[in-house]
Amino acid sequence: MEYLHLLPEHVRTETLTALHAQRQRWVNQDKKGFLRYRRPCEALTALRADHVDCSSDTVIIGRADEIDDQRREEVRRQLLAFKPWRKGPFSVFGIDIDAEWRSHRKWQRLLPILPDLEGRTIADIGCNNGYYMFRMAAHRPRLVLGFEPSVQHYYCFKALNGIAAMKGLAIDLLGVEHLPLFPACFDVIFLMGVIYHRPSPVDTLRDVLTALVPGGTAIIESQAIPGDDPVALFPETTYAKAPGVYFVPTGNCLRNWMVKAGFEAVEIFCSHPMSAAEQRRTEWMDFESYTDFIRPDDPQTTIEGYPAPLRVFLRGRKKG
Repeated sequence: MEYLHLLPEHVRTETLTALHAQRQRWVNQDKKGFLRYRRPCEALTALRADHVDCSSDTVIIGRADEIDDQRREEVRRQLLAFKPWRKGPFSVFGIDIDAEWRSHRKWQRLLPILPDLEGRTIADIGCNNGYYMFRMAAHRPRLVLGFEPSVQHYYCFKALNGIAAMKGLAIDLLGVEHLPLFPACFDVIFLMGVIYHRPSPVDTLRDVLTALVPGGTAIIESQAIPGDDPVALFPETTYAKAPGVYFVPTGNCLRNWMVKAGFEAVEIFCSHPMSAAEQRRTEWMDFESYTDFIRPDDPQTTIEGYPAPLRVFLRGRKKG
């Protein structure tokens, strides 16, 4: 679906419209890197599910009895083209997709503090394949816009929602750096698993604040290190084998970043250690995962010798 008409009028600028059009031309190029994911997407979006349920831990798109076994095997083959599956679980016409992350656990941690999403305009920054967007859809938002710069994840979501046909869900090949194009636009912004990849995290949080309507809510989730001091780790090369990691904060450090960025009523509402029970290899993500990132003789230490990661969750509000 096109989403620009669902945004506030002051956001629908020539700059944003031109960027959206440029991104659409980009993904429609007949180049190998795009065709690799566009072709399975086009094959899958020829189908429509009769039954969709986004209210449970597993996002269900189509029951098993909606297609025959031969078609199901073809659907499975096309879905495997989007490996590695990072977020889930999904069930598509009875095909269970056991993703690397058991993302329903994170969603369960968010549920007690979620603001009212009904009728709201929401951004999910770094939305991946859209698992959390589908979970938000159960709350009847006006629009959930996924910002996702990866062509793989972009087409994976397009394939899933092409089958599900959930109104009010949209994705664009945008990154967090494009938030300044959406001033005072979103009632709620989710920024999960992104902030530690940013070289200037306070500036990024200021961009989040700018894109919120007055009184809007930001939910920030991040990799973190243990401790109460307001400090951050700056890894030499990688952190838990992940490249492109800049600052890995403590929860209190991230809270201070949000306050300095201008948020009000900032609170840490959840913190927990990572484990292989939450992030692991599966048939749908058969590359290295959590146990490969941690020292086998010391589960409290990453393979590089840094403190093993926590995940921290914070909520803040823009002044009304």
